[in-house]
Amino acid sequence: MSNIEFQPGTIRRTDTGFEGQLCRIIAHPPARVWQMLIAPDQLAQWLAPGTIELRQGGAVHINFSDSGILIESTVTAYQPEQLLEYSWSSGSEPARPLRWELNPASEGTQLVLTVNVPAQEDIAKACAGFEGHLEMLVATLEGVPIRFPFDLFLQARKAYQAAIPAD
Repeated sequence: MSNIEFQPGTIRRTDTGFEGQLCRIIAHPPARVWQMLIAPDQLAQWLAPGTIELRQGGAVHINFSDSGILIESTVTAYQPEQLLEYSWSSGSEPARPLRWELNPASEGTQLVLTVNVPAQEDIAKACAGFEGHLEMLVATLEGVPIRFPFDLFLQARKAYQAAIPAD
């Protein structure tokens, strides 16, 4: 869907694990991109069916029924049309904070997604998965039907694996 060659984001070590940062310029206004992140009918088109209560402390429920993954967490940061943060986890699972930031850009919107995982988890796989979903988000904005892009996922996973900093 993108008109440019895949460019991986960055990975860094943190005190508790790894942090990946993915950045995209999307040729749509921030308000439209924001709706993709929060509206149940939009989420289902590029991520999975779900609902997000739009307030700090609000409930997050995203159901990847095909893979059996259920996200049930809480909004930890919220600024309308600018910032949304919640954990990509459920119940007693370790916290995996996701931070979506939107900023106006001359070409539309700069989207920055920050993905955190514990040290024992595969940050390359997590970032590659979100690369695929960001591709689906852009395709959905453009009105182009798309399935999860496994080729991009595999390419991205290899690139992110190479980007993991040494101990």
